[in-house]
Amino acid sequence: MSAFPTRIVCLTEEPTEVLYALGEQSRIVGISGFTVRPPRARQEKPRVSAFTSAKIDTILELRPDLAIGFSDMQADIAQALIRSGVEVWISNHRTIEQTLGYVRRLGAMVGAAARADVYAEQLEAGLRDVAQAAAALPRRPRVYFEEWDTPCISAIRWVSELIGVAGGDDIFAQRALQPLARDRIVADPMDVVRADPDIIVGSWCGKKFRPERVAARPGWDAIAAVRDGAIHEVKSPLILQPGPAALTDGVRALQRIVADWAARQR
Repeated sequence: MSAFPTRIVCLTEEPTEVLYALGEQSRIVGISGFTVRPPRARQEKPRVSAFTSAKIDTILELRPDLAIGFSDMQADIAQALIRSGVEVWISNHRTIEQTLGYVRRLGAMVGAAARADVYAEQLEAGLRDVAQAAAALPRRPRVYFEEWDTPCISAIRWVSELIGVAGGDDIFAQRALQPLARDRIVADPMDVVRADPDIIVGSWCGKKFRPERVAARPGWDAIAAVRDGAIHEVKSPLILQPGPAALTDGVRALQRIVADWAARQR
């Protein structure tokens, strides 16, 4: 018997992406239906879960020796699997530092601690490169990041941190410290108007972002970002999952948006 799990079900995308990056994809026997990274995973692995629901019987037929999920949102799935005798690891990483730690812990769990350390160091180096470029900006733009539109929900913590790495300042940085989405609801949309962000970034959690609807909100024509047409989208798979995608393509997308804004200030 192996000392490490050999039949892993990944209930969200980030463990799948990490395991593929470490060359440990042969251990994966099932993935989330929302998985898009790496693209080959969708062709190679059966899809057995959404985010808050899962095909428990199908998962059990795969005989997993470990299921990996994320946050209290998957508590019901975890409970069902635990009651069926499956070992479950539910992570709850919410910051850049915690995400890097997650990469290292997951690598250690499959006997790839050294490779995971190298991979985490590469991710850290990329973030340092982005931060170094941001340090040369003449001014840091104020940024409103919208995770959902009805109701308006502002940036989750790792996204807020990545905005900072990319050279911006999240207008609702204090809200980002709250772990639950309900605590990040912008109940009064005029709070955004009063904060007057230079840039608005939308990432509507899998739904098509509609910048024209944002610009048409009552009173929002007074916002600098709306007046200047600085309303952008970052696709949710790149930024709204606390895994390698956010620390690479996600932060780079934010960097391009900030750099474009900075170039227009000259």
